[in-house]
Parts: sequence; C-alpha cells; structure tokens
Amino acid sequence: MRIALDAVGGDHGPAPCVEGALWAVKEFDLDVVLVGDETALRQECERQSCHDSRLTIRHASQVVEMHESPAIVARKKRDSSIWVATELVKNGHADAVVSPGNTGASMVASFFVLGLMKGVERPAIATSLPTLSGEAIMLDVGANVDCTAKHLEQFALMGNEYGKHLLRKPNPRVGLLSIGEEDSKGNEVTKEAFKLLKGSSMNFVGNIEGRDVYSGIADIVVCDGFIGNVALKISEGVAEMIKRLLLKEISGHFLGRLAYPLISGPLMNLKRKIDYAEFGGAPLLGVNGITMICHGRSSAKAIKNAVRRAKGMAEGGVRELIQRDIEESRSRPSMELEI
Repeated sequence: MRIALDAVGGDHGPAPCVEGALWAVKEFDLDVVLVGDETALRQECERQSCHDSRLTIRHASQVVEMHESPAIVARKKRDSSIWVATELVKNGHADAVVSPGNTGASMVASFFVLGLMKGVERPAIATSLPTLSGEAIMLDVGANVDCTAKHLEQFALMGNEYGKHLLRKPNPRVGLLSIGEEDSKGNEVTKEAFKLLKGSSMNFVGNIEGRDVYSGIADIVVCDGFIGNVALKISEGVAEMIKRLLLKEISGHFLGRLAYPLISGPLMNLKRKIDYAEFGGAPLLGVNGITMICHGRSSAKAIKNAVRRAKGMAEGGVRELIQRDIEESRSRPSMELEI
C-alpha cells in the first residue's frame, strides 16, 4: 500500500506532513511518497531524524498557495505538489492521495487527472462529525454550491457506501438535511430529493433538521455543498467556543482548579471526540481514485489519521462499491419500464 502525500501545500509547510507520514508508516506498515520541493523535504526529514525507507520523496517544483484560484493548478501549475501527487494515483504508483493544501486545487486536480466515475454527475466531499451515538457523515460540505435533486440522490448513494465501510454498519440511516421533518418542508430541490430517496433501497429516515445532526438519528446527512460548508464551519466555531469557555471557567475559579484533576479525564474524552485531527481528512467521493482532503492547518496527528482513512478506503474497495451502486441506480428506471 502506497499513499501520495502533498507534503508542502498546508498552512504549516512540510513539518507536520513529514511527522505525520513517519507516524503513519510505523503504525500502519505502508509506504508514503512525500511530494514537494525535494530540498525542503530532505531538510525537514533530516531535522526530524527521519530515515525510514518506507518514506520516499517525489520532487514537485511548484505549490498552489491557499489564496490562489483553484483553476490555476490546471492552467499554470501542473508541476505543483497536489497535481503531481494526484498523477501518482492516476499512473498506478500510489493507491491514494492525501492533501492539506488548497481544497479547490485538490478538487480540480482530481477532476482533471482522475476524472469522475461513470454515471457520477458531481463529486462530493464527505466529512465526519461526532454525535451522541458515535459518528456521522455529512456530504456535500463544499464541492458543489448548486445541486439538483438527482445530485443529492447520488451523494446519498456515495455516502451510504462510504458509511458502510467507515461506520461498520451494513445499513446506515440516511437523512436529508432540511428546515423541517415533514416531507413537505424545504425548497423544491429537497422536496424532489425526498421523493427520490424515499423510493430508493437505502435506509432513508426522512428529513432531519440542523439541530438533529449531532443527535445521531442519522448516520449519513445529505445536503448541498453550500449548506454543508456553512454548517461545518459553524460547528467548528461552536466546538472551539465551548472548549475555550470550559477552560476559562475552570481556570477562573478556585473550585474549578480544585476540581480539574477529577474532571480532566472526561474533558480529554470530550476534546478527543470533537477534535478534527481524530478524523484526519474528508474523502472526495465520486472520482476515479481516492482523494483525501485535510484542513490546511492539519497537525501531524491529523495527517496520520488521514493516511489511515485513505488506506482503509483502498483496502475496502469503497470506490468500486460506489461505482456499482451508481450504475445500479442508473439502470433502475429502464428496468422498471421494461416490466
């Protein structure tokens, strides 16, 4: 198993990528190709005393900066770390690509280099969220601003298969994010999507409201990329606020400081459940390969866990299973007509 890692595209440069990659090869027994400026990567490897033979370097002379337009990667930066890393997957030299770089550039590279699966109209970013009962998957969270009902149905199909793998559930519950539980609630797109999902073979539990996302009543939460991205960013902000308020309250009172040794364990468990680094990255579902997109500020721990998830997807054949489900959904209407 070999993972290509865009090791220079993140906010913090190659340091967390090299550390996370070293952590991953030791823990998961795989190979990682560090893609980026060879001199910078070798210097970082030396600084971290990293000499594991399972870590190799593939030189790429360019980097897509966070502020740059994603389209630039296809027009002017085809020797960028994200493009070169994605080409390694296309050419069979890697089983997956992981990047903490420019999200849009990762999507553009995957679209042009890997292409879309047969029958997939739009790819979708599927992120993991903590819930009261464990974990849920929300998609799309940023790849598509405007979607049709058919797109949402495809997101549900892709998320359903990914959920079976990630959550270890044979029949995950699929919910459609809307403004009310009733099937009459929502805009025209969600109303039509509701009908499509209700008529599918998936375990569709109906509409769910925003307040129910973290309750655990649905394993797969389906929405368009605009709503999903806003919901995700708000959630991250709330989680950070809660963490800071807890620390402020504990450190600001004598009784809080006195009680801290007794509550430190539960607090650490809470931190771990809401820490994005535990989830690592979010796959871009619907492309002909495995692309794992990470936060730009990813730590070494986040990189390691993103590599772990990419490895799991490759070993589980998730992409092939998604392709099967998409093809079956496309053939279903014609079969019904023949009957």
